[in-house]
Amino acid sequence: MKIKYYILSFILFVFLGCSKKKTENIIVTSSEDSLSTYFSLANDFSLAKEKRLLYTQKAYNIVVNQEEDSLNRLNLFRVANRYYNINKWGEFNKTVHFVLKKSENAKDTLNIIKAYTYLGDYYESQAILDSSFQFYYKAEKMYEKQGDNFNLGRILINKATLQYKAGDFLGSEKSVFNVLRVIKGEKKINNVLYDAYNLLGINYGELGEYENALTYHNKALAISDDEIIPVVFQSKATTYNNIGFLYLNSGKYLLAKEYFQKGLKQPNLKLQKPYVYTMLLDNLAYSKFKMGENDGLPDLFYQSLKIRDSLQLTAGIFINKIHLAEFFASKNDKIKALQYSKEALSLAQSTNISRDILVALKQIALIEPEKASLYTKEYIHVNENLQKAERSMGDKFSRIEYETDKIKDENSSLADQNRNLVYVFSFFTILGLFLYIIKAQKTKNRELLYKQQQQKANEDIYNLMISQQNTIETNRVKEKKRVAQELHDGVLGRMFGVRMNLDGLNRFNDDTAIEQRISYLSELKNIEQDIREISHDLNREKSELINNFVAIVDNLFEKQRNTFKPRLISNIDRNIKWELLVNAVKINLYRIIQESLQNINKYANAENINIELRKQGDNLVLTVTDDGIGFNARVKKKGIGMQNMLSRTKECNGIFNVKSKKGEGAIITVIVPLEQIQIPS
Repeated sequence: MKIKYYILSFILFVFLGCSKKKTENIIVTSSEDSLSTYFSLANDFSLAKEKRLLYTQKAYNIVVNQEEDSLNRLNLFRVANRYYNINKWGEFNKTVHFVLKKSENAKDTLNIIKAYTYLGDYYESQAILDSSFQFYYKAEKMYEKQGDNFNLGRILINKATLQYKAGDFLGSEKSVFNVLRVIKGEKKINNVLYDAYNLLGINYGELGEYENALTYHNKALAISDDEIIPVVFQSKATTYNNIGFLYLNSGKYLLAKEYFQKGLKQPNLKLQKPYVYTMLLDNLAYSKFKMGENDGLPDLFYQSLKIRDSLQLTAGIFINKIHLAEFFASKNDKIKALQYSKEALSLAQSTNISRDILVALKQIALIEPEKASLYTKEYIHVNENLQKAERSMGDKFSRIEYETDKIKDENSSLADQNRNLVYVFSFFTILGLFLYIIKAQKTKNRELLYKQQQQKANEDIYNLMISQQNTIETNRVKEKKRVAQELHDGVLGRMFGVRMNLDGLNRFNDDTAIEQRISYLSELKNIEQDIREISHDLNREKSELINNFVAIVDNLFEKQRNTFKPRLISNIDRNIKWELLVNAVKINLYRIIQESLQNINKYANAENINIELRKQGDNLVLTVTDDGIGFNARVKKKGIGMQNMLSRTKECNGIFNVKSKKGEGAIITVIVPLEQIQIPS
């Protein structure tokens, strides 16, 4: 009895799977003509299975080379659907896992749920009920989160089916009523209602509540009569088969026969749903056999078995062989009866379906009563294992739900912890950034203040040099005026008198004239000496003019000697043309000398200081040496004073170097190119 309903359930839920996927094929279309054609041909049930597989593979080859986007994922699902419809389970599973990975990478929630549902279908088809339940449960939780009650109802129907297959009929019944509560108030729910009523009818049939079973099957038939569900799904034929089963199992064979015949009369049934057709054909033959009608028997059984063999419908093949064994046993053909019984048992054992094994053992025991005790013993053993397996499966479903919820809670807790860590990290990052900005701003302000002070000091030095140059220029003008007066009033007047007297003596050649000429020559010598003295004075003035920078530096040195204890020795090359150097170079050199002396006075505790400014090739070299306590040059280079001297050297395009060790004094060397010539105005 139960084996028959199991087959019925299998037929029903293959129908549900195709119903779901076929509807999607109607909605989704492709912009590529060739791809659209391949999809259409792959779903053409009038073509041979091999042809449909070929077109499905061609469609797959096009889709995998498409750009990865939502349309690509949709087309991959369509490919998976075609593999499903031709029972290519390996290719179906591979394609669904492929599109699941793509959907997860794209964070495409809807297609992730869809992939979970397809994988649930796959594991259900392979009778791996716990894996199927796990994927359905994942999809259920995601639909709950989205508030999609319609699709949630469909997933709950699938879970209820698994409970039915595990033998938990009461649990399955409870789940179906939960579905009806979930979808209440939703629109376009006829497909879900049809599935729910059908499953309730099947469950009540297994529980022996035939009136309730018939009530819900008639409700499913009413939905089919409204033609809301497309005719191609053959929902009427399926429901007629289910109602016929009820009458068959309750011994009302005539009514059963009538419903099976109604199912077989549905248009295009064999083409559109061949497995439903074979079920109706086998059940019609069995009802006729039970009524004692032998016309068409066993040909109807053989006809159904042949189609099932071609479609590889294992469950249908099993029930066909059980029916044939029972038929031939009634005809006292023990050989054929035993043959079909053992073939059925072998098939059940290969598929490891305990319920089928029990039915086969029971049938063989009736055919071979002499071995009944052996078969009965094995029957009891299998039955006990089946009951344990059913209880275990029910517990496993509950455990899957519990563990999945636990993992979800742990992930949620972990997500909260990660979010809190991100908040804390972000807070400290912002705080650190804020403190860094404040510090950077303070440093920038200090640098700006230093530059302002440096600029002011440069301006002061420049103004001092300009002031001294103006003073020198004023003195030079005064000196020129004095020299002009000296030449005009002294030298020129005396030379003019000598010239006039010599002109007058040209007319005389006596001794007196000669003596006077000698006197006038002596006067010319005196005038020559006066001119030489004036020339020397002018040279000294030029030297003072040229060396005004030297005068400023010498003044700095003099203050150092008068104020501080160390002995200062200075040497400035007098051949350097200071007037040709730009003022910026002079200012920076002066400030470097000044900073060096300040550092020596503050820290060195030196007794001797040596400062030298000399020309070396095309460069000007400044050397400051002391015999003080010395210092760590690597550390001190980071000090503000050293940084200032380095900065001033860079402004002159020069090279700055420091050599020092503790207890060995220090040597500061600055090399500046002499090419920085001041353009004359």
